Amino acid sequence: MSGTIVGLDFGHGVIRAAEIQDAGKARPTLVRYASLRVPATAVQRGEVIEPGTVSAALKQLWSRGRFKTKRVVLGMGNQRVLVRDLTVPNQPLNRIRESLPFQVQDLLPVPVADAILDYYPVSVVKADGGEMVNGLLVAAMKEAVLANVDAVSAAGLSPVEVDLIPFALSRAFLASADARGVVALVHIGAVTTSVVVANDGVPQFVRIMQNGGGDVDLALQSRLSIDAEQADRIKRGIGLAREQVPAEWAVAVEAIHASTGDLLGAVRNTLSYFLNSRPGLRIERVLVSGGGAQLGGLPNALADALRLPVGVPKSIEGLAIARTVDTEQLNDDPAGLPVAAGLALGSRA
Repeated sequence: MSGTIVGLDFGHGVIRAAEIQDAGKARPTLVRYASLRVPATAVQRGEVIEPGTVSAALKQLWSRGRFKTKRVVLGMGNQRVLVRDLTVPNQPLNRIRESLPFQVQDLLPVPVADAILDYYPVSVVKADGGEMVNGLLVAAMKEAVLANVDAVSAAGLSPVEVDLIPFALSRAFLASADARGVVALVHIGAVTTSVVVANDGVPQFVRIMQNGGGDVDLALQSRLSIDAEQADRIKRGIGLAREQVPAEWAVAVEAIHASTGDLLGAVRNTLSYFLNSRPGLRIERVLVSGGGAQLGGLPNALADALRLPVGVPKSIEGLAIARTVDTEQLNDDPAGLPVAAGLALGSRA
């Protein structure tokens, strides 16, 4: 099918793919979606560790999902990606990008030659020396990006872009009229949490934290000496409830609250840093998404921690769903679509 592209998300133990038609139009269409479980050792924190396993899985995924294009957009968003504020003289974007290697070494934890750099302009301001651009520097470790690109290419697919996962999430959830004003999006994955603050849908601030919903499972496994499947079942059954929980589950309740408290504290500190660095701005509300957000009581706990209204987006606004989409796949993995679809929606290819 012409005019389609696939967003490809390497999640924790799962690969998800969403094929979007007319990504650049006012109302794009999701035409296919599929996901496939892979061994946890194959992909860790979004980075391909076992390329042969991943390439074989991608071939199986393309067959299962009946995707009609091999053009894909990959997402990156783990500890190997850094996003920082950067103000530079105003000039064409291609010139800004060309100049980055000569300006940003002091901001990077590795030699600039070992990173892939990009720049996301946010606003233009007047300064004594002329106009300046406020924006976001994105630096991804080259080794991690190339590992994912190589695995995808080995599966016979054509990687046309690599994009930042928090940007994909902002397209999925912060592009509607309901996201006007200053809104924070907290997307809780299994091993990382992305925090995006946008003003009228334009990202102003991005942080990728090394906390996730999977930390709760690990805490339960450690405290109760149980396996991952049992931990997940207990987590979903208890959530953040304290009342009406049998006394014999007190240790589990304590583990869930302690681990979730660490996550909520990290989110609170991140948003406090944003507000302190931008006097005069005020976050009006927060949206929470991702698999970790499905923990019972978490949105209310986040609202209490931040003292802000917290909502849960139900779907991607403005995205039509074609009859060719396997709705069973969508229903089985409701938190899986936004990243993959958001990657495809941002395609420039």
